[in-house]
Amino acid sequence: MIEKKGASSEAIIRDIKRKTRRKFTAEEKIRIVLEGMRGEASINGLCRKEGIHPTMYYKWSKAFLEASKRQLNGDTIREVGSDEVKELRRENDSLKMLVAEPTRLELATSGVTGRRSNLAPSIRPFS
Repeated sequence: MIEKKGASSEAIIRDIKRKTRRKFTAEEKIRIVLEGMRGEASINGLCRKEGIHPTMYYKWSKAFLEASKRQLNGDTIREVGSDEVKELRRENDSLKMLVAEPTRLELATSGVTGRRSNLAPSIRPFS
């Protein structure tokens, strides 16, 4: 690590902590939260063993319980794959064409061209 001249020791320590911060996977978080919910050991002891702050454990626990509640209520949003998005776009385009064709034919047969003078004679611009 290259030290910058004039950098405070606190800034250097913060930089080191950022670079060495441990990232937990979802599976690890779930394992830790479930272990805490079992109650076999104290939360502080569990957090000390896992190397996390108790506040982090409680945030994960709250998120875990809220996600579980949403899942049980059926409020979860399903992730859509790119293949499904492409298929839905194709279907949307075909439906637009089905709706647009009769509308275009109706306008053509009624003599409406989309110009202002044909659409509403009462609001024609002054000539």
